[in-house]
Amino acid sequence: MTRKRTVTFSPKAVNLFFHILTRCNLKCRHCYINPDQHGTSTLPLATIKAWLKVFADLGKPTNLVLLGGEPTLHPDLAAVVKAARHLRFASITIDTNGYLFHDILDRLAPGDLDYFSFSLDGATEKTNDALRGRGSYNACLKGIRRAVAKGFSTSLIYTVSTANIEELAQMGPLLEDLGIERFFIQVLGIRGNPALQAPNTAVDRPLQVDRDRWLAVVPAAAEKIADRGITVTYPKVFLSPQEDFACAGLVADNFFVFPNGRVYRCPLCEDFPLHSLTLETGRLEATPPINESDLFALDIPEGCVMNRLIQPGNLVYRADGVPAYRIACCMLKEEILPP
Repeated sequence: MTRKRTVTFSPKAVNLFFHILTRCNLKCRHCYINPDQHGTSTLPLATIKAWLKVFADLGKPTNLVLLGGEPTLHPDLAAVVKAARHLRFASITIDTNGYLFHDILDRLAPGDLDYFSFSLDGATEKTNDALRGRGSYNACLKGIRRAVAKGFSTSLIYTVSTANIEELAQMGPLLEDLGIERFFIQVLGIRGNPALQAPNTAVDRPLQVDRDRWLAVVPAAAEKIADRGITVTYPKVFLSPQEDFACAGLVADNFFVFPNGRVYRCPLCEDFPLHSLTLETGRLEATPPINESDLFALDIPEGCVMNRLIQPGNLVYRADGVPAYRIACCMLKEEILPP
């Protein structure tokens, strides 16, 4: 038997998702990076250190995730990790596509960070490479094996779409063979590339998975993968009309930082200049209304306001106009622990 729990929002800790650059060697179909909104610069080491200190000084345990683009393209990534450790971040994770540039595995030791988190979007080369680019499947597997051989802890992220949901159940044996410790299933959001591609996407071939298919496949696949001794986390996504909706923006400290200094509290807002905070002056400062904070307190029958605004296609209404279900905050997660 596996143990499942909903990971509730906590005001006692900080989660910092720090995009130190937006450049990447891949062009994934579902990438959420929007250079027009996030910038195109590679942050210098001095700026990264200064911004890290801003969050370290908040006085709460802070979990740091270093992202891009592809963060291992940053020549000073190893120094960034060591600076974060010196600042006593509670945990440090590097999200990577597996190419592991700048000999990063040789410039860090397993004790320097908590996880290398790899991205793979198919159990087979054909499916993954159709989404992420030719050669990315084998490069990712090679990177994982190298990291595990050197003693690093590893996790893996799988973004579910209509192009790969049928292979989710096949991931268990592969994850076990690779030595992956934690598996994160993500829902595809209509932002970044999916939003740009939306006008050219056939109505009968959307990338985003509908509610019935998600509920039929994802929870069961997650259970089976957890039975292999792997901790599995996936977004709740859909609430019944009776379940309470809670917005992480009101009760948790999640910060999504981009190279142009924008700081968002909600990832669904990242395609728009709705950021509620900025680091442009080197200090964490509030932006004037209207911004994402003004949306967090809105109470609508559909649940998440931003979901209703930018991806209403995942909603269904009854004949009387009442939503058949609600959309959960995108930060609400289900976690299944191994037996």
